Parts: sequence; structure tokens; C-alpha cells
Amino acid sequence: MTRLDMFEAVRPFAPSRKFSAQVVRLLDQVADAFGLPADGAPMKPSPAAIKLLHEFEGLSKVRPDGMIEAYPDPGPTGLPWTIGWGSTGPGVTKGTVWTREQADARFEADVAKFAAGVAEALKGAPTTQSQFDALVSFAYNVGLANLKGSTLLKKHRAGDHAGAAREFGKWVFAKGKRLNGLVRRRAAEAALYAS
Repeated sequence: MTRLDMFEAVRPFAPSRKFSAQVVRLLDQVADAFGLPADGAPMKPSPAAIKLLHEFEGLSKVRPDGMIEAYPDPGPTGLPWTIGWGSTGPGVTKGTVWTREQADARFEADVAKFAAGVAEALKGAPTTQSQFDALVSFAYNVGLANLKGSTLLKKHRAGDHAGAAREFGKWVFAKGKRLNGLVRRRAAEAALYAS
């Protein structure tokens, strides 16, 4: 959903089907709060996406001094090393320590990167804010390459949203092992996607 979609949805309730400048400002504030993009702008994750990511990524290994330590991935191999809000990649190895500010800044950058990747992967397919948020959480966890090659994305782009929602549940394995944390995460993502 875009701002235009939102404005058109509430227009029938406006006197003479027109909005005053004050109402436009208020509707823009609502759109901002829910992460609705300006028309033509790429979608951005809403607070629901951030909440879901924070819930499942967690801020792990916070020391008593407030510093944050890297930890091995909970999957069977222990790789990749992870820090903060689920951040991985170059510079994140055993012994890496960050401040809370570093973890938060990296999280914001990572979310922006995954959101841009999801927006590009959608190729203009009609997408609600909830669907976008769920796909960002999914991609943050499994990677953009896995999202781009997934049946989940193919079904979404084809408009088979019920089928796409069912696909989340197939992504609960790490190296062939079913992980309860992934089961819970995929159920939450599927529920958000379908909402």
C-alpha cells in the first residue's frame, strides 16, 4: 500500500471528498508512522517489521559493562559469527566486541540494505505494507539471494498470496536440522504477511 492508496481509501469519508491542508498533514503523519512510501518511492519497513526483527534477532551477549560480544550462529555449524541484532559479515568474528551504538547503527544499515533488496526483488508486484515487512524479516534471516530464488517470492509476484504465506513454513531448517526458533519465526512472518 502507498500513501495514495491510503488517501483514496479514506477520501469517501472527507467532506466533499476533499482534504484540507491540516488533514493532509495528519494523514502524512499516519503514513509515516506505518512506513508507507510516498508515491513512486520504495517501500520502507514499518515499526511492525522492526519489532519482529528485534524479537527474533535479539540483542544477545550483552556484557555487564554494556559491551556486546560476537557469538556463533545457533545453527548446527555455528557459522556465521553474529553480533548485535543478528549482524554478520566481514569484521564479525570470534572476539569481536561492539558498543550498543555500533549494534544499533549496524542494524539500521542492515535493515535498509535488506529493504532495498526486497523492494528490487518485488519488481513492482502489488505488495501491502505487512507483506513487505514479513519479506524484509525473511530476507534479513535467510539472505537476499535465497529470497530471490524462492518459490515464496515467485508466488507473491504471481499474486498467489495464500500460497506465498504457506511457503514461509518450509524455511525452518539449518543444515537439515529443524530449529524451533525458525519454526516460531516463520509462523510470525507468515502471520504478518497474511495480516
